[in-house]
Amino acid sequence: MNVSLQVAGDNASDAAAELQAWLGYEPLLRGRITLAMRQPEVGELGSAMDLISVAVGAGGALTALAASLKTFFAQPRRSDVRITIRTEDGRSIEIDARRVNDVDKLVADTLGTEK
Repeated sequence: MNVSLQVAGDNASDAAAELQAWLGYEPLLRGRITLAMRQPEVGELGSAMDLISVAVGAGGALTALAASLKTFFAQPRRSDVRITIRTEDGRSIEIDARRVNDVDKLVADTLGTEK
């Protein structure tokens, strides 16, 4: 299964690169993370490198992704960052890194992992 993480907000491309690097520190996610260009929205002048694809499957990678995202969201931010998490089966959630109380539950519910 693939999970996509779309980063939005101030300096979305930089924030996506930061998130990709953060997730790369998790041993179970190494080699499963790709930073990609998404198609431009109507009115945008070009593509942005703000979409991260994570291939998760057996072996605890999904649980590792949920735990890593929880810690990433808990870090102080200098800019307003929002991340939309989408699974292949259509579930999605947008998380505002500055305005979330229970990141653990939101991520676990979206990814289908236990809290």
